[in-house]
Amino acid sequence: MKRFIAPAAQLGKEAQDMFDRLFGWIGRRVAAHLNAPLAHYQAFAVSDIATLRAVLQPADVVLVDGELRISAVIKYLTQSTWSHAAMYIGEGAAPGGELVEADLVEGVIVVPLDKYRGFNTRIVRAVGLGAEDRERVVRFMSASIGKAYDLKNVTDLLRYLIPLPYVPRGMRRRLISLGSGDPTRAICSTLIAQAFQLVRYPILPRIERCPDDERGRRTRRQILHIRHHSLFTPSDFDLSPFFQVIKPTIAQGFDYRALEWSDAPAGGCGDAAGEGPP
Repeated sequence: MKRFIAPAAQLGKEAQDMFDRLFGWIGRRVAAHLNAPLAHYQAFAVSDIATLRAVLQPADVVLVDGELRISAVIKYLTQSTWSHAAMYIGEGAAPGGELVEADLVEGVIVVPLDKYRGFNTRIVRAVGLGAEDRERVVRFMSASIGKAYDLKNVTDLLRYLIPLPYVPRGMRRRLISLGSGDPTRAICSTLIAQAFQLVRYPILPRIERCPDDERGRRTRRQILHIRHHSLFTPSDFDLSPFFQVIKPTIAQGFDYRALEWSDAPAGGCGDAAGEGPP
């Protein structure tokens, strides 16, 4: 009897390995398709890299209006400009760059801030985050570098290929979190949400309001419940009342009187190129 058990077990392992290789191959093909850039990208809120770097602090979240195919789906499902998020960990904190992000193909990586030169970006900062907790958040992100997205979980990827002419608002967030049940890093915001939940910093918690007391007076106490990190999207950091939007141009000192407009009387680039008034 034993001699039949071993071959059966071996056959099961070989079949599993075959399916893993097959789904891994499909996953890589799907991920490459989703990671391809779209034909057109419009920039409207671009800050130069030097200005961004001057105002960024460790644990700041950089939101990006991405140009990839997966970006278009995420922006539709979240009804937001922002489709990608990365965390700034500081210059010299890790070799290769200052931002930690989760890439669909490469996994959790470090990239230079210059990667998003010419992209629409926004900086959001956790208000009142203590120095010790800030260090823990950054340390968690740094320790995650090298983790790979499991491309065998093809269901996590196929949700982004489904034609989406209309999805009811109440189902959009669930569609993003649909998948194998494992923490997915297809959307980088899930990894960042994990980092902040580590120190119990709120993003968009579910709020339970305490009922009226025995005298009929409504209590003001609110109890916060942590949402699962797989439900967070890049736009949540923008919507959160606990994160401050940092605008680099204003933070560096903005004077509208110093702006040079194209219809100014002095000759400018437009006139020199023959683009001024006839």
